[in-house]
Amino acid sequence: MAKLRAVLIGATGLAGQQFIAALKDHPFIELTGLAASPRSAGKTYADALRASNGMLAWFVPEPLPESIARMTVVSGDAVQAKDYDIAFSAVEADVAREIEPRLARDIPVFSAASAFRYDADVPLLIPPVNAAHAPLINEQRRQRGWKGFIVPIPNCTTTGLAVTLAPLAERFGVKAVLMTSLQAMSGAGRSPGVIGLDILDNVVPYIPKEEHKVEVETKKILGALNPAGAALTPHDVRVSCTCTRVAVLEGHTESVFVSLGKKATVAEVAQAMREWQGAQVAKDLPSAPPRWIEVLDDPFRPQPRMDRDTHGGMATTVGRIREDGVLENGFKYVLVSHNTKMGAAKGAILVAELLRAQGLLG
Repeated sequence: MAKLRAVLIGATGLAGQQFIAALKDHPFIELTGLAASPRSAGKTYADALRASNGMLAWFVPEPLPESIARMTVVSGDAVQAKDYDIAFSAVEADVAREIEPRLARDIPVFSAASAFRYDADVPLLIPPVNAAHAPLINEQRRQRGWKGFIVPIPNCTTTGLAVTLAPLAERFGVKAVLMTSLQAMSGAGRSPGVIGLDILDNVVPYIPKEEHKVEVETKKILGALNPAGAALTPHDVRVSCTCTRVAVLEGHTESVFVSLGKKATVAEVAQAMREWQGAQVAKDLPSAPPRWIEVLDDPFRPQPRMDRDTHGGMATTVGRIREDGVLENGFKYVLVSHNTKMGAAKGAILVAELLRAQGLLG
């Protein structure tokens, strides 16, 4: 069977590079188009990355595939949906608002941008958590008259939190969540990114728009699709968070306090996470890990340097599960989630794999 032809919008940025690395040797998706800003158009991908001092500005640890290095980059405005089966978008929200709907009229668009995350007819998918929300794209197509659709992934900080809350919500119910994040520098990208003199020997206590994203997205992800598949009802969990930036390259750490719907023990909370399988349809996807959550007993774990790459960066690692004496039926734990793998490019590819498995790509 022929592979799906994919175009990557925003190919030269850090997020775009993560998509390229994650799609190398994919079993049924092939990158056949690369798009970026007009200043990169007409150049080979390697030349588009070449800085004025001769440095190749390839910033992910995986090597740049030679076949990709030779490909010619086109302007995002010049991309034609008829030439591709699907699109991946790794651009900023303002650019996404222009390009993504134009392509979605004809083909599926999987986006790392926030532009359409909060639209009522747009599912916000983490395959093991809410694969059941995917049929909402049929309502999106109906309402907008599109052959394709737009499916964004959540904010990377939301992902690890939602994954760990899902088994607790299923087994005990969740009433309220308090979370403080210590987020990696890579989440800010490189342009403009986090300036070294700002982050070294420091913690930056504010990330614009981040806290609102986590609070709104978590409720949407944990919500329920109505029987007709036409609307989502957000979960009634109350979410409050503080998001900070720390001098860590990759991997978001989050300190989570959760009020459960009924009494439980530490052992039962740990067991719920360890045994959670997630949606059955997500288990056999090519990018799926053997387990979505790994619970560690060592009180000094998880740590981003040691745990962010668990199962190829697709698992969320949890530790320090304890009772909390302030919240009703309260528990607290620490998690580490890979913000540029499960929380970004590989997470978006996982969503594309899910929709193919569900027969929704056509």
